[in-house]
Amino acid sequence: MATHRFGGSWTERKLNALRDYLVQYQKIFTTNPNAKKLKTIYVDAFAGTGDRDTGEDLRQASLFGYNEDTRGYQEGSVKVALSLEHKFHQYIFIDNKAKHASALHNLVELEFPGLADRCTIEKTDANSWLQNWCLTQAWREQRAVVFLDPYGMDVEWDTIAAIANTKAIDLWVLFPLGIGPSRVLPNQEVPDSKWANRLTKVFGTDEWKSQFYLEGGDVDLFGVKRESVTKIAGVDEILAFFLKRLSAIFEKTVEHPLILLNSKHSPMYALCFAAGNPKGAPIAVRIASHLVRG
Repeated sequence: MATHRFGGSWTERKLNALRDYLVQYQKIFTTNPNAKKLKTIYVDAFAGTGDRDTGEDLRQASLFGYNEDTRGYQEGSVKVALSLEHKFHQYIFIDNKAKHASALHNLVELEFPGLADRCTIEKTDANSWLQNWCLTQAWREQRAVVFLDPYGMDVEWDTIAAIANTKAIDLWVLFPLGIGPSRVLPNQEVPDSKWANRLTKVFGTDEWKSQFYLEGGDVDLFGVKRESVTKIAGVDEILAFFLKRLSAIFEKTVEHPLILLNSKHSPMYALCFAAGNPKGAPIAVRIASHLVRG
C-alpha cells in the first residue's frame, strides 16, 4: 500500500483534536433522541492515502510541503474517522491523485471491510466536488463534519462559503498560516498576479491587499513623487483576517484556533473550527474550543 509522508508532532496534535471532536460529535448523534433521526456524514478532503509514514523521505519545505521532525508510521485522519466506536452513516474521502485514491480503496478493503458499503472515494478536485455536493444534499435530513487538510493554499473560499451555506456542517480547516500567505507576501511590493489571484481565491476577496499592505509615497529632491508599498501584516494579522472572514459566514467559530508549530517553534498552521447549524453551533464550538486549548 502506498504511504503518505508528512508531518511531525504538530500532526499528532491535529489528529488528536479531530479524533476527540468526532467522538463527542457521534455521542450526540447516537444518544440525543432528535439527533438520532439524522444521517451523519464525515468528509475528508485532500485525504491522501489514509495512512502517514513520516520517515526520512520527507518532501522538501515549500509552500505546498512540509519539513518536520522525522517520526514513525502513524495513522492519518481517514483511519481516525473509520476507527471510531460510533460510526458515521457515510464516509467520503477525496483526493485528486490516482495512487492516493487507490491506496484509500485498499485501506478500506483490508482494514475496514465492514465499512466498505459506507465509504465513497472520489478521485477528483476537492473544491469543485464539495461545492457541488453542498448544493445538492438534503440538509434537513442529515448533518456532516468536513475536514479540510490541504497541502498548502489549496482550499478556495468558495468551498468554505458553500459549506457555511448548508447550515448543517461543522468544519475543521487547516489554514496554512506559516507556509502559505505569509511566504508569498513580499515586504516592499504587492505579490505578482499569480500569487495575488491565489490569495484572493483563498480569502474570497482582494481586501487582503489593503489589510496587509500600507501604501505611501514621498517627493524626492527633484519634485518627483515616488510611490511605495510596505507589508504591515505578520502571521497574527493574517490569521485575524481569515478568522474574521470565517465568522462572518458561519453561525459560530472558535475564536482562538490551535496553532501548530514546527520543531523550531515557528507557526505552520492554524487548526480552525466553524459550526454552521444554528441549534448545534453553541455546543459544537464549546467542545471544539476546549479541544484546541488542550
